[in-house]
Amino acid sequence: MDVGGNSSGLPVNNKQRAMLPNKSRGEFTRNPRKDSEGLSESPDLEFEYADTDKWAAELSELYSYTEGPEFSLNRQCFEVEFRTHVSDKRWTELDESQQRAHAMRLLDGLEMIAREKRLKVARAILYMAQGTFAECSSEAEVQHWMRYNIFLLLDMGTFSALVELLNMEIDNSAACSNAVRKPAISLADSTDLRVLLNIMYLMVETIQQDDPADKPEWKVIRETFRAELGAPLYNNEPISVMLFGMVTKFCSGHAPHFPMKKVLLLLWKSILFTLGGFEQLQSIKVQKREELGLPPLPENSIRVIRSMRAASPPASASDLIEQQQKRARREHKSLIKQDNLDAFNEKDPYKADDSREDEDDNDDNDNSIEPETFPLERDEVMPPPIPQPPSERVSFPKGLPWAPKVREKDIENFLESSRSKFIGYTLGNDTDTVVGLPRPIHESIRTLKQHKYISIAEIQIAKEEEFQKTPLSGGEEDVEMSSIELLYQGILPSLPQYMIALLKILLAAAPTSKAKTDSINILADVLPEEMPTTVLQSMKLGVDVNRHKEIIVKAISAILLLLLKHFKLNHIYQFEYMAQHLVFANCIPLILKFFNQNIMSYITAKNSISVLDFPHCVVNELPELTAESLEAGDNNQFCWRNLFSCINLLRILNKLTKWKHSRTMMLVVFKSAPILKRALKVKQAMMQLYVLKLLKVQTKYLGRQWRKSNMKTMSAIYQKVRHRLNDDWAYGNDLDARPWDFQAEECALRANIERFNSRRYDNSQSNPDFLPVDNCLQSVLGQRVDLPEDFQMNYDLWLEREVFSKPISWEELLQ
Repeated sequence: MDVGGNSSGLPVNNKQRAMLPNKSRGEFTRNPRKDSEGLSESPDLEFEYADTDKWAAELSELYSYTEGPEFSLNRQCFEVEFRTHVSDKRWTELDESQQRAHAMRLLDGLEMIAREKRLKVARAILYMAQGTFAECSSEAEVQHWMRYNIFLLLDMGTFSALVELLNMEIDNSAACSNAVRKPAISLADSTDLRVLLNIMYLMVETIQQDDPADKPEWKVIRETFRAELGAPLYNNEPISVMLFGMVTKFCSGHAPHFPMKKVLLLLWKSILFTLGGFEQLQSIKVQKREELGLPPLPENSIRVIRSMRAASPPASASDLIEQQQKRARREHKSLIKQDNLDAFNEKDPYKADDSREDEDDNDDNDNSIEPETFPLERDEVMPPPIPQPPSERVSFPKGLPWAPKVREKDIENFLESSRSKFIGYTLGNDTDTVVGLPRPIHESIRTLKQHKYISIAEIQIAKEEEFQKTPLSGGEEDVEMSSIELLYQGILPSLPQYMIALLKILLAAAPTSKAKTDSINILADVLPEEMPTTVLQSMKLGVDVNRHKEIIVKAISAILLLLLKHFKLNHIYQFEYMAQHLVFANCIPLILKFFNQNIMSYITAKNSISVLDFPHCVVNELPELTAESLEAGDNNQFCWRNLFSCINLLRILNKLTKWKHSRTMMLVVFKSAPILKRALKVKQAMMQLYVLKLLKVQTKYLGRQWRKSNMKTMSAIYQKVRHRLNDDWAYGNDLDARPWDFQAEECALRANIERFNSRRYDNSQSNPDFLPVDNCLQSVLGQRVDLPEDFQMNYDLWLEREVFSKPISWEELLQ
């Protein structure tokens, strides 16, 4: 697991390697061994999940530390242009008309033929988008002028000009062929592309930030820009489709110089801005349910998750061994302090009372040697044998966080089995007739129906079945041309290639990936032209490379999750199409491979140098960097982007496997249970919830011994994950002998998806048998037929040859 290796490929000695900043340097180092195992000593992580990090953090992640010298270069290009055309005034002192006039001159300069001059003008515009920082004295002032300048540039049509230039650079075959031939690609090979992508990213990221203090005209500009960004205005396709094309071109090896981190960040923010984030998804879901006449959602999932608290993580195998050794050396004590976690690990009062649990410790199952310690749940499982003072009691929230749900299919299955058992016959899909069934079954059915949940997807599947059954009488489907629908239509022809490309880059950026000769090089926009020669430079570049990979993982995980969630709301088969291609491209084992590392080290990694982050580095004097300051890192308890990435990847895994038996079995086959259990060490409620969901779906297949050895995990699942009333997830009685036919399930789903895509989007492949036929002689003869010019000129000749010179037997014709 190369979480902290020198993945930049730089020559370093042992001393340098010891100083590299990514060697499992967690925040919690009271006991090095325990810290590396990620024990329950670590405090709860004060992490609030959101669409993005704070604005300043999202701005700083656009730039690699290697790009630092370019800030002053951008400033010089702007000042040369500014002094040439404007008096000695500063930019911030000009009135709006003068600022617009100068911005227009810069836009005209983008149309120059000479590449070098065009690049200088683009750098000047980039300096404006960066807030003309040389005239600012604080970070807040830089952000204020960034916002002002970007709205000014957007209002003057800058974004459209940048898209045209970006298209030119994408199609620049000379640059592509030079990059392919070069043995080592560096920052210098992507200069033009980086400048353009920087401006575009700053514009999208800044404009999507909704500020209540914005002028009314700015709010109008924002909404217009949002609509344009999602509409097929650029090359008859949304901007996101063009960026997806860059990703596939990069992965195919035809354009290895593309700055992929910036492309992915711009792609993510474009999708987020045009489609909306998680709060917008929730409101769209509520609105769609109202339109379909479905009952409202039982709760707001975002609020429920935010109100949940983390459980203490399970003990690791090494701690259990230590616990057993201490237990053998010491006599059992009758009194154990509940609030002392170390003592709690030495002897478990709940296990001491039950001698049958001892056999679990010696089981040779690789998971069974990891019994859980969820102290928060112990009072609910079994009361403590020793009474404690009221002050030491833990107060528990009453009730479960989620309202239980039942599908229509579950009610049908329950009635089928009940009728077979008590009456001896079945009634198909009839869920109302309860004649002949005992009264307790009536009560059960009433309870199930009270909690019945009909999803939007079920309605969409039923409607699609109707369209397929009645292609003529079913009528035309009214498809709303929303931003997500336009995006799906844009990426539909090449969606499999886009998914494969994203997963290839994710694999190359994953910390568990080893450097291979055939893997793609994602460091083209971070490696300098001249490799470092000192220990300090090597350390700085090592931090930069690891930070670069973390940002790529963050962007890809966010892109995939946003697309999956929006496609699922728009139409279930759009979601299934994307999800199936992710599964075919080995997304499930890739995510499991990602989590097969010391996840606490990844989440507490300190691959950042705060003094070099934008905008801090342009308004403050840079202190002299030393090996000690780089080693110390920041004082944050965790790395926001890494925890964000982990939660996104877990959510994607949940999306791919939910209600899919064959994919759930893939989790079992790939031995995901011990990997996921290690992820429970992260004390963050949302992350734990999605880990527990993944464990829940496979619990029934892991065997009785696993369940017996992991009762505290089972307790946590019961407490935190939504219940399906007649789902015996904890026992596995009904599915022990169920066959696992991956191919049959996926083929059936694929057939449904292809029928949907063909019916809705493939006009050329419409069935000729279903096309209307005009049988009226008058209307057929009355149709206007456009004849070519050469036919009209030679019409007399055609009449002579084809009509007059051929004998016609009128009697036979009339018969």
